[in-house]
Amino acid sequence: MQKSVLCYGDSNTWGCDPAPTHNRFSRDVRWTGVLQKLLGDDYYIIEEGCCGRTTVWDDPVEVDKNGKTYLGPCLESHRPLNLVVLMLGTNDLKQRYCVPPSDIARGIGVLCKVILHSETGPDGQAPKILVVAPPRLGKLDEFAEMFAGGDIKSTNLASYFRKVTEPLNIPLLDANEIVTTSDLDGLHWAPEEHEKFARALAQRIPDLLS
Repeated sequence: MQKSVLCYGDSNTWGCDPAPTHNRFSRDVRWTGVLQKLLGDDYYIIEEGCCGRTTVWDDPVEVDKNGKTYLGPCLESHRPLNLVVLMLGTNDLKQRYCVPPSDIARGIGVLCKVILHSETGPDGQAPKILVVAPPRLGKLDEFAEMFAGGDIKSTNLASYFRKVTEPLNIPLLDANEIVTTSDLDGLHWAPEEHEKFARALAQRIPDLLS
């Protein structure tokens, strides 16, 4: 039976080009599309990326960016789900939120508990979860003021995330071990990074769902 994988994230799941235009990469370039090709028809990869999405914070400038608010309805609309790949936290680094890395990790924990209590997996169980700690910010230019101080906060997010995921027995993948954020804007990934990330997930996901 085909296995459904929900990829819930921000602009790097949406596929934002780090070049100044910030256009969206085509599906065959985005890591979600590459992942679908690598895993084949036995899997259904569902893209749910939104630029600016946070873990649990309401954006005072942009609307509909709170990852918690949309997560429940999103899980319901795509059920049954075998796995949720959860990659958020980069936008929590914005200066407007003024939250420490530990609170970003707690936000991830809140989302994990929403999924674990959702009953949107097969047979009314919870879907499995893979949490991805986002990579460090690169060289910021146009986003330097927006993410003031975020570069320092981003250096070791995985260690904070692990304190949340381990008690819940949720596997964690540190994206720093796979990809490098582009210095074109300090936030987004070049096409070759999308490819590398997809290949890493293609190796990991079958084991999680075996």
